[in-house]
Amino acid sequence: MPYGRPRTLAERPYLRPHYDEPEFVVRNIWRLYGGWYDGNPARLKPAPDAELAAAVAELAGGAGLLGDAALRALASGRERLAGHLAEMAVQAAPDDTALHGIRAEVFAARARSEASLMARGVFTSAAEESRRITEGGRPGTTPRAP
Repeated sequence: MPYGRPRTLAERPYLRPHYDEPEFVVRNIWRLYGGWYDGNPARLKPAPDAELAAAVAELAGGAGLLGDAALRALASGRERLAGHLAEMAVQAAPDDTALHGIRAEVFAARARSEASLMARGVFTSAAEESRRITEGGRPGTTPRAP
């Protein structure tokens, strides 16, 4: 967790992050009082996510290699990086069901490791979206009956 809390506070049951997380709160306070600019000039007027993903996939040697890198990152405990790589792989090749399988695996793992309801919900939703696609559905649709 990038935003640490003193252990004495983190161990108090009534201060545990069940719904939201401290890093979400810190980010929102920063946005409220510090503004929307996060200090990274590339994010001031960014390229569309799919365009960036396609460029990174091309540099990496293909979207499949991004997916492989996501699995390696997940296996080595770098779940946040795995999420970025899996998402970029799918954005670069949105119809590739194998990459959606990787995305589903990565975000299901992320959901299992989260304590807060918000993070678990977002990661579970991403995993289920890709799982539906691997079963022949499209994003935002329900799976087809067998």
